[in-house]
Amino acid sequence: MNKISRIVLSVGAYIAFIVLVNLLFTPEHLIEGVTQWSTNTWMGTLYLANVIVGFVFVLRDYAQREIGHKVLIATALAGIPVWYFAGPGLAAASMIAFILSEMTDWAVYTFTKRPLQSRIILSSLFAVPVDTLAFQHLAGYLTPAAFVTEVVSKAIGVAVVWYILKLRFANVEEPMSAH
Repeated sequence: MNKISRIVLSVGAYIAFIVLVNLLFTPEHLIEGVTQWSTNTWMGTLYLANVIVGFVFVLRDYAQREIGHKVLIATALAGIPVWYFAGPGLAAASMIAFILSEMTDWAVYTFTKRPLQSRIILSSLFAVPVDTLAFQHLAGYLTPAAFVTEVVSKAIGVAVVWYILKLRFANVEEPMSAH
């Protein structure tokens, strides 16, 4: 696959998934059969979006490998349909949370000189809770169940990326920088 195709695929998937996850937080039936699925647990309300949002971070890592910190432009572009379909409140919460987590990611990747796989784990320890807390608080979805589930979901997504990179670059000391 050539560079242009990788950029289009990774950035397009990242933008599409941001929109999808945000739509899953909306109460309206925007897509037939896709509703604001939620269930009450002993720790509070849990939403389907809390479970699958980790994939956004996997896709962001891939998009960021292709376009660097221009991924913030992709994040902003994703905010346009989110604003239109999910509303300004959810769009603002989503974009602020993504920007805060991206800045946290940037700091870890910029100031640590560790191998990529180590930086992925370190950045996740900081960026994932920042993103989750910011989004859920600003969007009004903050419950212990939602917070824990979303952090675990994102951690699983990060573990998948870490493992794929480990397999891909097993014989390389420092793979291509993601940031």
